Amino acid sequence: MGLLTHARYCDEIIRLTGELRATLRGADLGATVPTCPDWTLRELAEHVGRAHRWAGQISRDRAAEPIPSEKVPDNSPAGDDPAALDAWLADGAAGTAEALREAGPDAGVWSWSWDRSTGFWARRMALETVVHLADAALAAKAPYTMTPELAADTIDEWLEIIVFAQELGRSGIAELPRDGRTLHLHATDAPDAEWLIGFDADGVTWRRAHGKADVAVRGPLTDLMLVANRRLAPGGGRTEVLGDAALLDSVLEHTAFG
Repeated sequence: MGLLTHARYCDEIIRLTGELRATLRGADLGATVPTCPDWTLRELAEHVGRAHRWAGQISRDRAAEPIPSEKVPDNSPAGDDPAALDAWLADGAAGTAEALREAGPDAGVWSWSWDRSTGFWARRMALETVVHLADAALAAKAPYTMTPELAADTIDEWLEIIVFAQELGRSGIAELPRDGRTLHLHATDAPDAEWLIGFDADGVTWRRAHGKADVAVRGPLTDLMLVANRRLAPGGGRTEVLGDAALLDSVLEHTAFG
């Protein structure tokens, strides 16, 4: 498992948004999202729709600078009707996927990341939807399981962002341990879905590997992804924590990116 193709990411933006729309149907859109307590379920959905449109506009315009949100067309659903929200989410995902497909993966555009390409935005918007679909499912008390390729890719991206934030000297990352301790993530239901993460004097390193570590988290791949993204507390019957739980708590505390 590794990076998906550009076309697959574009397809996943639409598919995952379809799952989000299905989760929202009949749900209380005014309910608080437990994993994003500043948002209602409607506000979560609007955040996803706006993120899609923003990334789509950056790709469509081949923008060399960030685009202000007020410059993004159709940036809010028309009215409070759940049907209008549903249609708005569908249109935004389709339009973004179309813009990304047309651009291809290698067009140069602005991004906040180490990768200034349209390929970055295709992956980022797919994985953004992976995580916020989990938020919506938790709020709506709906089942949630992610495909292995996307769950593993979301963990990879989480680690890539940690390393990038470290290079930028981002607040919080500097508080991570640098004493040589290690963290192992081990999926129990998917082959080759293991990560060995080191917290060394020079910073965070990681690779896909099996190995003995100071703390290990074992469980289904979807649940490992949710733990890494602070959507599921470690342990509690869905995952097993072995070893230095304080190290795991410190890592999760200092790698909260959204």
